[in-house]
Amino acid sequence: MVGGGQGAFIGGVHRIAARLDGEFELVAGALSSDPERARASGRELGLDPERCYASFEEMAKAEAARADGVEAVSIVTPNHMHYPAAKAFLEAGIHVICDKPLTSNLSDAMKLAELVKNSGRLLVLTHNYTGYPMIRHARQMIAEGALGTLRVVQAEYPQDWLTEAVASKQADWRTDPSKSGAGGALGDIGTHAYNLARFVTGLELDRLSADLSSFVEGRQLDDNAHVMLRFKGGAKGMLWASQVAPGHENGLKLRVYGSKGGLEWEQEHPNHLWFTPFGNEKRLITRGGVGAGAAAGRVTRIPGGHPEGYLEGFANIYAEAARAIRALREPGSSIPDDVIFPTVADGVEGVAFIESCVRSSKENGAWTTL
Repeated sequence: MVGGGQGAFIGGVHRIAARLDGEFELVAGALSSDPERARASGRELGLDPERCYASFEEMAKAEAARADGVEAVSIVTPNHMHYPAAKAFLEAGIHVICDKPLTSNLSDAMKLAELVKNSGRLLVLTHNYTGYPMIRHARQMIAEGALGTLRVVQAEYPQDWLTEAVASKQADWRTDPSKSGAGGALGDIGTHAYNLARFVTGLELDRLSADLSSFVEGRQLDDNAHVMLRFKGGAKGMLWASQVAPGHENGLKLRVYGSKGGLEWEQEHPNHLWFTPFGNEKRLITRGGVGAGAAAGRVTRIPGGHPEGYLEGFANIYAEAARAIRALREPGSSIPDDVIFPTVADGVEGVAFIESCVRSSKENGAWTTL
């Protein structure tokens, strides 16, 4: 692991997710940019002191030279460190599992895509919501035509934790363009909403019109985003991402409507998917319950009625990564068709989405292509 040491929230999430299914063992880390904190964090996690590294550059070089070196690295740093860390490990022949967004700018994202192509290694992006069983089921339903021709896509992700200026490690880097990149709320949570809409519907974006705002005085990046979406084929959409919406904790929601019916899903009730065939009653499909399809079943661990959510969604991405890594151990082998995870291409599109929204907003909401 790179990053995720003392005081880091997301590092602990990734560590739980990686070991939930017994697929991974954490054996090495460069857990902080501060060498002493990196070593102390490693000791707390029970790592061999020889494999508690002061920098990711040192770790990549040393682990690549070991007979028992790591097969994959999990990168959970602030955005601006994703590119140099991923580059170092890909060049060392090590698979990369990276938090989103892929990088802090589009140029670096495209360089990483080329590195992945040339290295033959995997880059798995942890858009964890794509791992939720009911999201997989919604995707299957749309692919099978249950909604007919898609017409309207509504994605929203409101939070309230940045309604006022906040002094914390988590807030500081997310509102600093030198560490976060061009997007504030847009990059932090808007990319999740956009990726989820694309993942579930399969629609390809044609163009967008964005209005980004920074409501808190002195804030350098957006804390609220309204984005109009036009998809190829004629479907229309709207995306709202906000971190200044009092009353919302983590309100990711997706609604998709077609000529035959509609679907609704919200992250705070992740085991429920509402399906309304046009002209019929609204129907509740539950994770592990009657009506949940094979796509949902493959990433479901426990019987219906027992909640699964955030940690398990992350774990499903890690489990898919493990299957892919094992498949690639054999020369000439390929990844099974049913293994699904966000790729470097999804990461490039996410960063392109951020930069296109910023460009559109600066041009008074001009319609803009990625």
